[in-house]
This record gives sequence, structure tokens and C-alpha cells, in this order.
Amino acid sequence: MAKKKKKEKKLAKKLLHQYRLVILNEDTFEERFAIKLTRLNVFVLTSISAIVLIFFTTLLIAFTPLREYIPGYSSARLKKEASLLNYKTDSLVRELELNKQYYSSIRKVLTGDIASVEFNRDSIMELAKNDLDYLEVEKNKEDSILRAKVEKEDKYNLFESSIDPSNFVLFPPVNGTISDDYDIKEKHYAVDVVVATNTPVKAVADGTVIFAEWTVETGYVVIMEHNQELISVYKHNSAITKSQGDLVKAGEVIAMSGNTGELSTGPHLHFELWSKGYPVNPTNFIDF
Repeated sequence: MAKKKKKEKKLAKKLLHQYRLVILNEDTFEERFAIKLTRLNVFVLTSISAIVLIFFTTLLIAFTPLREYIPGYSSARLKKEASLLNYKTDSLVRELELNKQYYSSIRKVLTGDIASVEFNRDSIMELAKNDLDYLEVEKNKEDSILRAKVEKEDKYNLFESSIDPSNFVLFPPVNGTISDDYDIKEKHYAVDVVVATNTPVKAVADGTVIFAEWTVETGYVVIMEHNQELISVYKHNSAITKSQGDLVKAGEVIAMSGNTGELSTGPHLHFELWSKGYPVNPTNFIDF
């Protein structure tokens, strides 16, 4: 016990033993500055200085832009830019998928690579009629008043919101003799109309040119998109008078007929008509 107390006194004496820090002029040895220190004072001052330094460093890192230069920290600007890039990437991916689907449908129109589907219109209409006969709709006074009001407003409306497909009029792109008829079994989803070279090829209806380019197999090709999800295709032309994106009226010249492309066997127009992604017989709608 006495040894322990002796050691504690010896340690306290070392900690409280005073030293004098003096700064002298090297030439004259004149005392310029002096301070009394103890080991305890030096330890306390060093600890306080370290704590203050750590505190201010933490403030610098947490609340000033200098933290951007420290590895592992990211700024708010970088986070915002990363979020914007993420949103743009997601939007571009979606847009790319839509474009792929759109170009895939156009590629099918160009190559005719589509499974044939035959519809019996009479049976479909009869089935729809029978289904409607089973529908029982309970009418009320409010519905009758609203229906009468709408019919009265539409009675004098000059513009129809939709076009009845049965009344959808198509103009002949050219007039001539059909050399090759529409044949699903042979995958010939078009009619070939024999005409003289450089005969004006006209649009069958109002629409937008979605493709107007040269292809090796079918020469100059024009594809137009119309209302009712209808697409018309004009192949083997000698020249094109419209560009992609042009708005065209029905009967407006879009190309000049010819004999271009590896699959052409003479001056003619290869004309296709597609409805909602399926080929239809143009002679059912157009008198060539």
C-alpha cells in the first residue's frame, strides 16, 4: 500500500513538475518570450487542440462544399444529375421498345412476313348480333334525357368523331390491268397493276408518309398511314415525289410507277393494303 502511494506521488510530481519554455535571440541571447509549463498542462492543451481541430473539421465536411473533394462523399448536384439521368434512361428504354414494335410492324409490311388469318365476316356479324340479343340493359329516365340531348347536339354537327369503315372511301392509286391478284396462300398480299412507266401514283386516302426509301428487292417504296389504322404500300416505283413525314391528301401524286427492284418483272405497281396489322384484298375496296 505504501509503495502504491509512493508511485502515485511520484507520478503527480512528474505531471506537476514545472518547466520553462524560453525563446531567445540567437545573436544577443536576449530573452524574447518565456512561459511556465507542466506535463499536465501540455497534455490538457494538446487534448483540447485535438478536440477543437476534430470539431471544426467535422463542420467543414458536413456543412461546406469542401466535402465534395473528400472521397466517398457526393454532392446534392451530383445526386440530382444522377436522378435525372436515371429518369432519362428509363424514358429512352421505353421509347426504344415502342420504336422497335413500330419498326417491326413496318418490316412485316415491307417483307410480307405475317401469318395469314381468314375471317368470315358474315359469321362474325351474326355472332355479334346474337350476343347483342342477350344483352339486357335497364334504362332509366336520366339516361333517356342524356341520350336525347346528345343526339340533338350531334344532329347538326358537321364533323364526325369517327369514320364508319363501311363508308371509308379509297381512291385507286392507278388505273390499269391487274396482272397478279391478291393471294394469301402464295403470300402475295397485294395486287400488281400493269401501267406504263412514269404513270403518276396517287394516294388512296388522306394520310402521312411513314416510309419513302429505296430497297434492293422492291425499288422505290412508299408507305402511308391513314385513319382507321389503315396502311397503304406502293412498290416498284421509278421515282418518289414525297418524303417521310409529309402529310398527303387523297388523290395527290406520291410517286411515279416503274420497274425497279430485283422482284419486278415489268412496269407495274405493286399495291398492298393493311388494316390493323393484317393484309386485306385491295380489290374489295378499290376499283382499278
